[in-house]
Parts: sequence; C-alpha cells; structure tokens
Amino acid sequence: MATKVYIVYYSTYGHVEKLAQEIKKGADSVEGVEATLWQVAETNSQEILDKMRAPPKNSDVPIITPNQLTEADGLLFGFPTRFGMMASQFKAFLDATGGLWRTQALAGKPAGLFTSTGAQGGGQETTPLTSITQFVHHGMIYVPTGYTLGAGMYELEKVMGGSPYGAGTFAGDGSRQPTELELAHAFHQGKYFAGIAKKLKG
Repeated sequence: MATKVYIVYYSTYGHVEKLAQEIKKGADSVEGVEATLWQVAETNSQEILDKMRAPPKNSDVPIITPNQLTEADGLLFGFPTRFGMMASQFKAFLDATGGLWRTQALAGKPAGLFTSTGAQGGGQETTPLTSITQFVHHGMIYVPTGYTLGAGMYELEKVMGGSPYGAGTFAGDGSRQPTELELAHAFHQGKYFAGIAKKLKG
C-alpha cells in the first residue's frame, strides 16, 4: 500500500499554496508515496476577504475535516504567520482536533511544517517554534528538514525564506513570489519528509 502524505495548508494570497504545490512534487517523486493537497476552511467573511484583496481560494483543492487527518501516514502543515505565530484559520482547524487528541489518534505520525512571512524578521523561525506544541500534545513525531538541503541553506547573497524547521518564503507587500531557491527547499522538504514517512510506515 502507498504511503499517504497529506499536505494541509491555509493560504491568504497564494504564497503558502505555491510552496505546498512544490512540496507535493517532492513527495510524489518518492516511489510508493501518494501525496494529496488539502486546505483548511476560511474563517473570514467574504466582506473581509474583499477588503483584504485576497484572491479566491483554489477550488481544485478540497477542504479537509479534522477526522480526515487520521487517514494519512504523514502530515505536512503550511500557513502564513500572524505576529510570529500561525494564522488563526489554521489554529481554528487544530483547535477542532480535540477528539483526535483525546484518543491520541495522531500519535506516532510524522509531521512537518512550512510557512510564509511578510519580512525577514517576521517569524521564519518563531512561527514553526510556536507551532510545535500542537504536535507534542498529539504525540506526533516532528520532522524538520535541518540542513539536509545542503549549500542552499547557507545562501547569503540572496534573500531566502525557510529555516532548519522547514521551507518558507517572504511575501513582502504581496507582490514578491517564492524564489527558485525557496521552491527548491520546498521540493526538498516534500521529498525528504516523504522518505521519512515511508520508512516509519514500513
């Protein structure tokens, strides 16, 4: 049976979604792994989203429910940062996993994360750091990428999002898009994580 990796994300302006798509490519490159993209539900009203000038969500990616997390052999979570922590939409989704926590239904599953921030000091490390508590309470196994990307992690000449915690990008005022280096990190994370999930399942 294939190792199922669920890539679950929330994206306001599409930056996190682009990382998620690249992560899926990386996970799918591992033989015997089946990666699926999922979104969490939006909690803002359409009126607020219009004022934020947020584009429509990708209708090709289904909305996940908390109970569907149990179907996966590994879970990668992606979200933008809000003041150095995960966006409230994703927190609301995780807050709804109380039933899974009570039965420890996710215990032992590998988990990782990726993020997008507005600026270099906007939470590339604090966002993952403050999110790991979710994994701990569920008994999940946190899988960071560390420095396995190699030379790309030591890039100093170009602005690059991401960290040893996982892939990342900088959105800036919204016009900046994930760079080639950031997408390479995302692809690597998907491939690396999928390999770990496959080993743990086997």
